Amino acid sequence: MAGPDRRGKSGLPGAGSQPGGAGSELDRRLRDLDSALAQKRPAPEAEAERQPVGGSAGFGNALRLSSEFVAAIIVGAGLGWFFDRLAGTSPIGLIVLLLIGFAAGVLNVMRAAGQVAEFGAVGRAGDGGSPGKDGDGGPKDK
Repeated sequence: MAGPDRRGKSGLPGAGSQPGGAGSELDRRLRDLDSALAQKRPAPEAEAERQPVGGSAGFGNALRLSSEFVAAIIVGAGLGWFFDRLAGTSPIGLIVLLLIGFAAGVLNVMRAAGQVAEFGAVGRAGDGGSPGKDGDGGPKDK
């Protein structure tokens, strides 16, 4: 409790009261950090343009993802059954292609949900797309 409050304009302990201009250095660094964070934040217009997540939009998205998953499993099982009828290998083709259909369904759902990049996409997640498209600094721009 004894002693002066050492908070400057930035609200950081010791800012503004350091000898040799250290407080102004902290203030400058804080302003730089604030401007860098402001550039990284999405614009308010972009947030308003996004579709609502709840309600009917969420229900529609759930129906789309579940239908993609079920369709991949049904196609895998159908192809396996058809392959077994042609080749005479009773449960082997059905089991193998059913498992492949399950894996394809999981991959399709993860791609649709944005958890996995599209096939052939190269680059970091969140950089807005894959390199190589015109105007994004990829090999085609050189």
